[in-house]
Amino acid sequence: GFDLELAKEVADRLGLEFVPQPIAWDAKDMELSSGTIDCIWNGFTMNGREDAYTWSEPYMDNSQVFVVAADSGISSLADLAGKVVEVQTDSSAEAALKEDDNKELKDSFKELVVVSDYNTAFMNLDSNAVEAIAMDIGVAKYQMESRDGKYKILDDVLSAEQYAVGFAKNNTELRDKVQKTLDEMREDGKFAEIAEKWDLTDSVID
Repeated sequence: GFDLELAKEVADRLGLEFVPQPIAWDAKDMELSSGTIDCIWNGFTMNGREDAYTWSEPYMDNSQVFVVAADSGISSLADLAGKVVEVQTDSSAEAALKEDDNKELKDSFKELVVVSDYNTAFMNLDSNAVEAIAMDIGVAKYQMESRDGKYKILDDVLSAEQYAVGFAKNNTELRDKVQKTLDEMREDGKFAEIAEKWDLTDSVID
């Protein structure tokens, strides 16, 4: 995947051996601290874990956001009270709305409608059948690009999820090397090239 290819390119440039190592997720801290693995790089969400690891800068944004019509007058989560909100079935946004943290928000909606695809969701938004759609920020940006300024993304996010590379707390030396290499890959176009290959151009943080 995208993460593996990024990691391999960084390792190659640093002259390090690249060994992708599947681990038991609940053993990740032990594996890091014992040095069995050097970093965690697989869609690893830094939000809520900021102090547990030494992190690279985030390279991908997978936050869940709300899209509304530009002229809807909706500008915050509070404005969604009494509104019909739509999500795609089995999406991260649907999962986020089922979490206890978001129960109050979800209960404030007039209704939560689940649809099978985003084209239907945007048709429903256009016809005012629904007033907001919850979705991945990358998908939202992509959809908005092709729909000339009729929509906006609310600043308040449903759930913030940014991926970064996690290192053991004391391992700033390797983090700095990896970060410098990632920055160089951004500058020379390799980062963008890999993102495009995996169709993630709208999700990566440049």
